[in-house]
Amino acid sequence: MKMLAGLVLGSLLGGVTLAYGAGIASTEASVADAGSVLNEHPMTFADLQRMKRLDDPQVSPSGKWVMFAATDVDLAANTKVSHLWVVPLKGGQERQLTFWKEGESEGRFSPDGKQVAFVATDTATGHSQIFLASWDGAAGTLGTPKLLTNISTEADGPVWSPDSQRILFVSRVYPECSDEESWVEEDACDKRKDDAAAASPVKAMIFTHLLYRHWDHYIGDKRSHVLVVNTTDGNAVRDLTPRREIGDTEAPVFSLGGPVDYAWAPDSKEIAYVTNLDPVPAASTNNDVITLRLDDPGARAVKISTSPGSDDAPAYSPDGKYIAFRSQARAGFESDRFRLMLFDRQAKTITEMLPKFDNWVDEFTWAPNSQTIYFASEEMGEENILSTQVGLPEATAVANKAEYGGLQVSPNGRTLVAMVQTVRHPAAVASIALNAAGGGGAPVVRLTHLNDALLRSLDLPRMESFIFPGAGNTSVQGFIIRPPKFDPAKKYPLKFLMHGGPQTAWGDAWSYRWNAELFAADGYVVVMINRRGSTGYGQKFVDEVSGDWGGKAYVDLMKGLDYAEKQYPFIDKTRECALGASYGGYMADWVLTHTDRFKCIVTHDGMYNPQSAYGTTEELWFNEWEFKRPGTTGPGQPWKYASGPVADDPFRKWSPMLSIENAKTPTLIIHSQKDYRLDVSEGFQLFTALQQLHVPSKMLYFPDEGHWVLKPQNSELWYKTVNDWCDRWTHSGAYASDLSR
Repeated sequence: MKMLAGLVLGSLLGGVTLAYGAGIASTEASVADAGSVLNEHPMTFADLQRMKRLDDPQVSPSGKWVMFAATDVDLAANTKVSHLWVVPLKGGQERQLTFWKEGESEGRFSPDGKQVAFVATDTATGHSQIFLASWDGAAGTLGTPKLLTNISTEADGPVWSPDSQRILFVSRVYPECSDEESWVEEDACDKRKDDAAAASPVKAMIFTHLLYRHWDHYIGDKRSHVLVVNTTDGNAVRDLTPRREIGDTEAPVFSLGGPVDYAWAPDSKEIAYVTNLDPVPAASTNNDVITLRLDDPGARAVKISTSPGSDDAPAYSPDGKYIAFRSQARAGFESDRFRLMLFDRQAKTITEMLPKFDNWVDEFTWAPNSQTIYFASEEMGEENILSTQVGLPEATAVANKAEYGGLQVSPNGRTLVAMVQTVRHPAAVASIALNAAGGGGAPVVRLTHLNDALLRSLDLPRMESFIFPGAGNTSVQGFIIRPPKFDPAKKYPLKFLMHGGPQTAWGDAWSYRWNAELFAADGYVVVMINRRGSTGYGQKFVDEVSGDWGGKAYVDLMKGLDYAEKQYPFIDKTRECALGASYGGYMADWVLTHTDRFKCIVTHDGMYNPQSAYGTTEELWFNEWEFKRPGTTGPGQPWKYASGPVADDPFRKWSPMLSIENAKTPTLIIHSQKDYRLDVSEGFQLFTALQQLHVPSKMLYFPDEGHWVLKPQNSELWYKTVNDWCDRWTHSGAYASDLSR
């Protein structure tokens, strides 16, 4: 199996050199198996919520410390609170730094090592603001925090200038207020408008353009702007992206946990930021990288990116010669390959650093030498770390066997710090020693151990990978997790998980929403397939889902399950449930209307009627690309195909609604009111149809959630309802006695 996977990987990489070092340790082995106890038990939802959720590592300027955020979940109080922690880079005891009741986040060391900036709630106003605290680099402790900003529209996302004199941050302001001559006048204008809106009993909104709502909120009249504040005077604020520069758009653009889209030049006299200047942002992915000189009062913003697709994550090289950024070549396609680009600031030229690299550059960071860039990239179910050199179009592996993110390089360039996670271990802060050439090969050393005791008490089965021939005989990867206390002589029910995106992937990663180990914990085999459209297998594999939603991807899934049933005889083929969310929810609807092989289905935030989904979604570029008729140009729009045959209309050809009379499988529908990616009406339509067709069905509706279910008690209800539905129709758990009937 490993040989086959290697052959597939080699063919997908298109000639890029990937020198996997024999010395790279398996994080799965070094982390998940550290210690054991006799009373291991299957993980419960309560166990999942007791885990500290770590992220956002930051290396101190001295290279001695790593600061990070750890979020605690209080299930009874239905809250999540983040605090800042610190751990020695060379290893040692973690220590909590901040203790605000409401929590703190986004801790950032000043480059001179004297202060830490972070975001917290100002108790006097209830607004999110930036605070500063002195930093004792020897002891690794903070002084008493002091309020820096006092912005009526709140402050977020601090980024220090290299000279430690100023901080970039983001606030949502009224664009027309940015026409004022001074920040004092602009902020006063913002406050008057906010106060008037709060006092008015009329909450109606008037829309004059698209993208009037996004993800889980209505846009309203405010826009995100990049501002700067002096670290010695919180009133010395300047709006760097006023309406005269960016119009009615936002800077930086909206991002779901993506890269920071604004940065300082090393001389602290220039910044780069990302905005989208297209007149209809709802239909455009054309984000651009913009630079602005701050030392010239008359300077105007300059666009440096040229791609019609999305450009983001600008980062200046430490010597100031370059700006690296990510770029997509195709307009309107949010899942095009993210390439790593290099802008030469003197020559004003752009080059692609890895033209033959066929996977995405998900995030990156410069090394202090200004020649090496470390980046994370998904590859066959793993998020690996690789490095590349300016002028050398090759990638070299630094760390694999896990999923990595939050990359940071120590000031001396000898250590890489990252978050590391696997399907059996939540995210932890880790370090990797780097060799003189900037490569890896050293073991991954986990620095944080906040969840160790809890993890040692849990029975978390290993995940196994398998390769099978999918649609068109293309090699496709799948994963299987056996239940705890597995007995090969027994037959087990199965949960068949289908991922969303459609351009995402299953892999060796922990999740607090769809946790594969928790799905297996109550006595199920879990199977997951990285069907057509999944990332980490080359861009051609990604592209082959667009315009073909119910085609090759569906065949891959069914063939993957066929393979698993044949390869693993402990799977009970008569007790299988299919579960999916987002595109996975769409696929659950497609499965419901195209096969009767499953005993039950769970569809969460799925697209049931592509025609209606087009009119109720916010990011139009997604539907206009994904439902574009193959071989045509221009956006895919339902009215373009409505008068033609169904076979030529992707909106009807791939519509589960038009095949709903075939539905017979008991179905649980889950949808949320604030899901503006896939409107709640998609769930209501499906539930109405199944009730009218007398198909056993239930709907779980969340009035206070968006595309994801995030509130702790809502998440608890979600898991209870989903698992009960699977148990009921597979005669498992509390329904096991029904099996003999």
